[in-house]
Amino acid sequence: MGMADDGTGGDWTYGTYLQLDELLGLQGEHRGICNDELHFIIVHQTFELWFKQVIRELSEIRDSLGDSEVPEEAIPSCVHGMRRVTEIFRLMEGQWSVLETLTPQGFLAFRDELGTASGFESYQMRELEIILGLTKSMRGTNFDPLEQFRKIAERDPTQLHALNRLTEASRKPSLLDAVTSWIRRTPIMGSRPGESEDEAIVRDYIESHLDAYSKHSVSQQESMIRSGGMKREMIEARFDSSRAQARDFLLPENEVDRARAGLLFIESYRELPLLTWPRALVDAVVELEESMVKWRHAHARMVERIIGRRSGTGGSSGVDYLDGTAKYRIFTDFWAVRTVLVRPDMRPQIGNPGFYGFTQGS
Repeated sequence: MGMADDGTGGDWTYGTYLQLDELLGLQGEHRGICNDELHFIIVHQTFELWFKQVIRELSEIRDSLGDSEVPEEAIPSCVHGMRRVTEIFRLMEGQWSVLETLTPQGFLAFRDELGTASGFESYQMRELEIILGLTKSMRGTNFDPLEQFRKIAERDPTQLHALNRLTEASRKPSLLDAVTSWIRRTPIMGSRPGESEDEAIVRDYIESHLDAYSKHSVSQQESMIRSGGMKREMIEARFDSSRAQARDFLLPENEVDRARAGLLFIESYRELPLLTWPRALVDAVVELEESMVKWRHAHARMVERIIGRRSGTGGSSGVDYLDGTAKYRIFTDFWAVRTVLVRPDMRPQIGNPGFYGFTQGS
């Protein structure tokens, strides 16, 4: 296979281009490791290489969407990047099955050699979580990755660079911040943020949608009551709660949440040409998070299969901790908005439909 010129007059060889000698010398074979441990190291090194790519992709998407003015032509590139990250996580989910060829006894043969080393200490994993927008409250624990790596850097000063990377990432807006800001600027019923009547138009749209949602849920409620499967009081209480939750979601503290309204509008009128790429971006965000959830779940099942319910090498609760990570949700509004949708025939009539049609040169 031919390789590109390195710019100094000589040609790359395959080995020099990929730095294979250096790469293939990083598995610790000088320690006399067995096949099982070599396999364990290679799988995790592969994860870290993919994390490097994911961080690059997510950082560029965050920066693109974080601009105050996002060119329309930038959105397809963001969608493409998110889809690539999704496929990387799907690929990494499959890698757990490779690690499952490691038997419990095979792992125990070298587990003690790991000491306290643990995937829990992957600074790239923590960095991509920070870039995405995972917060302490989303974790449901008091775990703070910056504090974790301060302690690691105190114990091992060579890891100070990891702490610096995480600190820098935490000072920037997250991908969640950037996407939310971009969604907030969605034209709703032909109205844009900053226009004089925008808040009134958006509130009227939300109220109209909530009215449709109420009618839709009443229809479902009566259908369930007629089926006789549950007591009327229980069914009515359930649907009363769903209507209240829909209002709280779209009008928190009776205030217009324009980002949630934008999400609702995009999801409700997905067929409008002007919303083609916003719809694709919303779908890409959901697919990305779904792929991460599945990857985390597969990780937990792999660990349970090999070590059962033992504590992790890093001192965590092992499988229980990993199961908790599979419950993380960052883009919660992107999932929650689907709960408040209505049938297409019940949607509020679109205002200014020509605004959302194809334009000259589109």
